Amino acid sequence: MNEQELRIWLRLSRLEISPRVAGALLERFGGPQAIFDASEEELKSVENVTDKALQKLLGPEPAVLDHDLATIEQESISVIPIHSPKYPASLTMIYDPPPVLYVKGNILESDKLAIAIVGSRRASEYGRSKAARIAKDLAARGLTMVSGGARGIDTAAHKGALEAGGRTIAFLGCGIDVSYPAENKKLFEAMRESGAVVSEFPLGATPEPWRFPPRNRLISGMSLGVLVCQSPEASGALITAGYAAEQGKDIYAVPGNIDDERNRGCHKLIQDGALLVQESNDILRELGIDTEEQQTQRQMALPIENLNDQERDIAALLSLEPMPIDKIIEKTGLPAPMVSGTLTVLEMKNIVRRVPGNAYVRAI
Repeated sequence: MNEQELRIWLRLSRLEISPRVAGALLERFGGPQAIFDASEEELKSVENVTDKALQKLLGPEPAVLDHDLATIEQESISVIPIHSPKYPASLTMIYDPPPVLYVKGNILESDKLAIAIVGSRRASEYGRSKAARIAKDLAARGLTMVSGGARGIDTAAHKGALEAGGRTIAFLGCGIDVSYPAENKKLFEAMRESGAVVSEFPLGATPEPWRFPPRNRLISGMSLGVLVCQSPEASGALITAGYAAEQGKDIYAVPGNIDDERNRGCHKLIQDGALLVQESNDILRELGIDTEEQQTQRQMALPIENLNDQERDIAALLSLEPMPIDKIIEKTGLPAPMVSGTLTVLEMKNIVRRVPGNAYVRAI
């Protein structure tokens, strides 16, 4: 993307119009330049374009764009438009994906195997320790941990994933160049090396309360499921769980002391059908990924003799960490149909297992 293309995407982002309206405009006109070149009548013809949005679209280019470009270069920020192949595929599937994402770090193909962990900012030591432990265990198995970078449970989950040497992604309720909370500045810097910090909001956007509920749809949208670890009855964590339900994602909850109001939200989720989670294995089983104990049992019960060379080569590539099928194809250099057929045979022989995200793990 050249500087002029980047500039026009930044201009669209600066308007902060509804993501759904922005999506409708992009679908109608094909790109941001065509949107700003459109006439007032053409813009009015797009469904749900309000008078306020129309005024923004017809207004002059914001003077701050030169500063934005300088900040992006200075802080090594990636700007990923929704049309880019780097835009996370899982977010394109939600109701109202942002037209632009600002990213520090990298979002990888493997991050589609992700679990969100969210909860109270005022978490107890119990809540923080459970979040950190579960995040650490799941990250060690190759899952990416997603959260919101906030105090309490979010911070514990991010730190747990990093402690395991795994990947973690934070979606912020402010501009990506704004460290909020301030005490997490070093944490966000560490996440650039082992994951990403992401925002849909323009540079410099302050952490106003209204920004946090909509960013929660990105936390759930990026994940296979959402684990709520300590949450009162009215909280952002339950908003995230609500988005997860709307998006058809799994919802998990950690129980706690019934006399502590910080656990009531989790207990309500469990009453409503969320999976009660005591340890990471509960989530792994739900995802169809073997626990370490199950792995050991399979190793004892299922020999891998009598495989042909092709089957043996593919099985040798796999481990407990899920590997997407396109990565298997890349590493083997074999044609995609051949790899797909061999994996099917290996599944029938209980040598490999398919897991969410069109990925595979060794079963023995």
